[in-house]
Amino acid sequence: MKLLHLDSSILAANSVSRQLTAVVADTLRQRHANVETSYRDLASQPIAHLSGEIIGANFTAEADWTAAQRSEAALSNELIEEFLAADVVVIGAPMYNFSIPSQLKAWVDRVAASGRTFKYTENGPVGLAGGKKVIVVSSRGGVYSTEQGQLMDFQEDYLKTVMGFLGVNDVAFVRAEAVNMGEDKRATAIHAAKDAIAKLAL
Repeated sequence: MKLLHLDSSILAANSVSRQLTAVVADTLRQRHANVETSYRDLASQPIAHLSGEIIGANFTAEADWTAAQRSEAALSNELIEEFLAADVVVIGAPMYNFSIPSQLKAWVDRVAASGRTFKYTENGPVGLAGGKKVIVVSSRGGVYSTEQGQLMDFQEDYLKTVMGFLGVNDVAFVRAEAVNMGEDKRATAIHAAKDAIAKLAL
């Protein structure tokens, strides 16, 4: 089994999502032999956001690429190959201002690549990255699972939509809410999330 483990929280050791993605990864290794893990810390080693220069390589002969375009194209290819090769992808996705961290969005923008992870057809787009399971650890400072809270949630639906667009329909969410609403609620949320991880079909 090939596991791709992504963390995107900027909070280092204080991060709830990092704590829980580690539990998911450890659970996978306990349940399966020979788990080959690729790990990326998107906060401490951020991927450059797409720029005019980076995307311009798509419209320029390779012989005319700048040094930056060459290095960024190589990185994009590495990220795409890593994603395509994974059987399981574990994504730590804290909610920042109702959505995902920009560091995680930068990764999405690299792996959502026409002709590699999806293609356009006469019947519309078709995902090319299916056959894998994605587990999203979603941490939130407040509560967004209520009817009113869901109106402000652009985190989980976004990730589910993106993965579906890429052909990945097996997406599970482990949610820890109210982690900034006092130590008791934080501890309760982490405990509930660990229970949810133990019940996942991994």
